[in-house]
Amino acid sequence: MNEKDVLLNNLDRVHTTEMGIERIKKNLSLKNEDAVEYCIKIIKDKDCIVTKKGKNWYAKLGDCEITVNRNSYTIITAHKKS
Repeated sequence: MNEKDVLLNNLDRVHTTEMGIERIKKNLSLKNEDAVEYCIKIIKDKDCIVTKKGKNWYAKLGDCEITVNRNSYTIITAHKKS
């Protein structure tokens, strides 16, 4: 099973902290969107590329990169790459 499939099979476990929500909203310029649902939508996209590095997964779609801890399924951060 590839890394994206592992993450997709555990999307129900993906979450973040209150500080994570604020960081994601700020970094992605989100206003009223649910930060976790926004990130899950990106991860689910057929063009999203998920790679494993150390203890984290990195989900990349376009200029957006989401960092998810592989053990806890916590979204650490998300940001736009330029």
